[in-house]
Amino acid sequence: MTTAKSAFVSDLTWDVVRDRLVAGAPVILPIGAGSKQHGFHLPLGTDAIQADWFARQVAQRSGGLIWPCVNYGFYPAFSAYHGSVSLMRETFEALLVDVIDTLLVQSRFAVIVVDTGISTIAPVRAAIANCSQAQRVLYMPIYQGKNFSDVRATLVQQRHGSHADEIETSILLAMAPDVVDMSRAQASPQSGGRPTSGPLTPDDKSSPDYSPSGSYGDPSLASREKGEQLIAAMLRDIDDALRTLS
Repeated sequence: MTTAKSAFVSDLTWDVVRDRLVAGAPVILPIGAGSKQHGFHLPLGTDAIQADWFARQVAQRSGGLIWPCVNYGFYPAFSAYHGSVSLMRETFEALLVDVIDTLLVQSRFAVIVVDTGISTIAPVRAAIANCSQAQRVLYMPIYQGKNFSDVRATLVQQRHGSHADEIETSILLAMAPDVVDMSRAQASPQSGGRPTSGPLTPDDKSSPDYSPSGSYGDPSLASREKGEQLIAAMLRDIDDALRTLS
């Protein structure tokens, strides 16, 4: 049975979607990996969990409709870990152009792209630039907002980190605690080291990017309280971005 009040188009019939788009509902397109390693303590679908969660927040604030998450993308740093899948950048960009251009034709208002990736940011920006009406696309790279960056700087204890680390794990502890297994949280070996220079490896102990768990940073420092503050900052970034549509 379809639920006409749902924000997810996968729950709706096509004519309900049409009527809501004609009435001015914006399109929301989440991007988040559904098959990308996140250490021993987080599932491969961690990015997709976040993308759908933030898409719901955008929908509540904008009255928008949420399309299915784009859960394959450009994630080359993790391909050495079982289960992780990455598209070629050109493939990912072409996919996005096709999807976004289709939605621009159907929508009278904006297409809002909610992205929980880091390596995806450059190709998503390039894809949007190649869309037929790029000016109608609002891009939200969730981990790049000013409020988030400011709060992160006040909370972070790890000396480095960017993946399945203190910050991302804290967010998941606040957002979806049932998927987190803190008993398996393991810091990357270079706990006092420099930022990673290339793809992580679970096997090459001589590499500066060696991480047997797949995390990069120290997830053992994560807490739900930190996650709640980080999410609140991310939501302020979303609110700031949505104000540009009015």
